[in-house]
Amino acid sequence: MSSPLIRAEAPASRAPLAHASARAAASEARPTVSVVIPCRNERGTIGGLLDALRSQTFPSESIELLVVDGMSSDGTREIVRAAADERRPPLVRLLDNPGRTVPKAMNVGIAAASGAVVVRLDAHSLPAPDYVERCVAALEAGKGDCVGGAWSIRPGGPGAIPGAIALAAGHPLGAGDAAYRIGGREGPVDTVPFGAFRRETLARVGPFDEDLTVNQDYELNTRIRAEGGVVWLDPAIRCVYFARPGLRALWRQYWRYGLGKRQMLSRHPRSIRLRQVAPPLFVASLGGLSLAATAVRRARGPLGLLAGAYAAANAIAVGGMLRRGAQRGPALLAPVAFTTMHVAWGAGFLTGLATRGSVMPESSAATSST
Repeated sequence: MSSPLIRAEAPASRAPLAHASARAAASEARPTVSVVIPCRNERGTIGGLLDALRSQTFPSESIELLVVDGMSSDGTREIVRAAADERRPPLVRLLDNPGRTVPKAMNVGIAAASGAVVVRLDAHSLPAPDYVERCVAALEAGKGDCVGGAWSIRPGGPGAIPGAIALAAGHPLGAGDAAYRIGGREGPVDTVPFGAFRRETLARVGPFDEDLTVNQDYELNTRIRAEGGVVWLDPAIRCVYFARPGLRALWRQYWRYGLGKRQMLSRHPRSIRLRQVAPPLFVASLGGLSLAATAVRRARGPLGLLAGAYAAANAIAVGGMLRRGAQRGPALLAPVAFTTMHVAWGAGFLTGLATRGSVMPESSAATSST
């Protein structure tokens, strides 16, 4: 009577072993991946990011998560430590970044990484379940030396203003021709925000420029392209990005972007794009015509045309948002976000040109302008 029971249980006992063996073989066949996450005071988002990375379709045994923290004081480090203490794949490591800037965090993480592929993510992001798998597939297919995907921008908090900021950040009037923000097609681009690289690519082009507290992703991608490499956008690589929660934070963000562009241009003067030139031209023209109009009546006509054209562009943008189903409150407030972004970026850029001042770090998790 006992032998039939033994024979009946044998297939069930072998099945998990066969499944584990198949998973191990699959993991060995794929490159190992190190996800580097610059972070500082991100208690509200870091847990969700780690959960998303632990739910990836790519073999978890082949992924390590390196959170490079800029000495957080809000409980972020405790959340990361708790995740690391779970000791389950993908393993989490907490690294210190006393320099508190994104490029320094990236260089610390890359130096500690063991993966053949390095993926840079932001503490404000939430990758799709197949994010890592698609990044690795694009690299293995030889599509680019740096590959990245498209953003789905969500509000950084409740209410109409955060909603307006998210709408503006994903609209051509706010993002220009940045393909990853406005839904560009697959192919070569000038930059992607969160790149995936082979380690040998990073070794060849050099580390992230630690003098650039903003624009560091763009600068690295510029070096890759200057060497004949390709930066590749695959819209199927999806990532949610949480925009700034208020106008004050949005102003600081775009002021730093504009101010930091002077440093970027001192290294790569030919890297400037129309979307980066338009805001300072608008601010300079608006300021100059406003001053002139106080003394010269003829200047009032051009000033009115400029203001009218800008108002019309905003109205067209709002109309398009409403037709696509955007909520009425955030859509009607989008011009406030557009104006904040354009004036802050333009004024910061002009200030950088005039003073040659450097950008002070806002946080090691601040996303670089692209």
